[in-house]
Amino acid sequence: MSGTEKKKNPKYTILTLLFIGWCLSYLDRMAMNVSIVEIAKEFHLSPSALGIVLSSFFAGYALMQVPGGWLADKYGSRKIITIAIIFWSLFTVFTGFAWSLLSMIMIRFLFGLGEGAYPAASSKAIADTFPKQERSMAQTVMMSSNSLGGVIAPLVATPLLVWISWRNVFIVIGALGIIVAWLLWHYLKPENLIENATEEKSANKVPLHEVMKNATLWKLSIMWFGMSTLIWGLISWMPVYLTQVRGLDLLSMGMLTSIPALTGAIGTIIGGRLFLKYFHGRERTYATLFSLLAILFLYLLFNAPSVVLVITYQSLCTAFHGLVFAIIMAMPHQVFEKTVIGSSIGFINFFGMIGALLAPTVMGMLIEMFHGSYPAAFGYLIACACLSVLASITLVRSMKSNADMPAQSEG
Repeated sequence: MSGTEKKKNPKYTILTLLFIGWCLSYLDRMAMNVSIVEIAKEFHLSPSALGIVLSSFFAGYALMQVPGGWLADKYGSRKIITIAIIFWSLFTVFTGFAWSLLSMIMIRFLFGLGEGAYPAASSKAIADTFPKQERSMAQTVMMSSNSLGGVIAPLVATPLLVWISWRNVFIVIGALGIIVAWLLWHYLKPENLIENATEEKSANKVPLHEVMKNATLWKLSIMWFGMSTLIWGLISWMPVYLTQVRGLDLLSMGMLTSIPALTGAIGTIIGGRLFLKYFHGRERTYATLFSLLAILFLYLLFNAPSVVLVITYQSLCTAFHGLVFAIIMAMPHQVFEKTVIGSSIGFINFFGMIGALLAPTVMGMLIEMFHGSYPAAFGYLIACACLSVLASITLVRSMKSNADMPAQSEG
């Protein structure tokens, strides 16, 4: 690529900013999970009420997945990304002013609604700025930010929580979002995007309802439901579990929970490379094996006799989860053309966020039902993760029969 082309298409700068946007969104979410112990004390919340607070974000987040993807495909990634970040940043600030359980639930719901447009819109931005052969790798690099945000959040949010209180933490994080929104608006200018006339011509002939007939889309959606339930169940309840059951103080908990988040980020990045280099055409083997290993280490986690082993098993669980997450996010860029990538990613993520929505509430109810005991709650995560295995088993046949569906739909 010539120097002029690089100037016109600063794709790596855009990828970096999209990555930062994801880290920020994850920091916003994780700040709640770190702060929930203090929030529970201030508002005198039961485990069931805690679960509802944690799930309220995902209710709004899930509702916006498919509309967010459609809006990104229709109006472009630039507008939707900017609006999404500004909207969720405002409600991050408002979280710091919550005065009751009901106000907290409503603010977190609206926060989730704003953030829900970002996943599909950011994936659309990848399709807008990278050639098709580079999109899967760019997508997995961007999505590794999910776990990296989990590394950063405890390291940043926990000390801030101790120093300036949980309310001020959300105000500070919200202010950062406005800066990121401006940077993405600046770099996602039309002249920085690429056009592929052949791709546009074939993809424009595929309406959304035809895309939804693709079996691979549904199988990836079920896989993400299972894996999202697993990871968000752990993220939501591990801080409470480590402090109340394993006896850690707040700062120790915050530092230790960053380790599994780091292994998850590494797993996602490695997973993208493994899939593209060694497992292309063997998706079933890849997804089934690593889903089973994630489930195995989740089982070992809550049966571990020490905190060291709890963190070790959680780290291995999140690493293998990252490997599965990589294929879920990479395959749409190989199956679908860029004019429908926002809608397809939004559809997949909708199912994932249903799992994330249910996990905190169901676990909270099970913990309360069993008088503070966690095995039934972790058992729920294992049962949902098994759905990912079942969907993975048939993934290869679906991939072979549907990979070229958009091109075949021209007539």
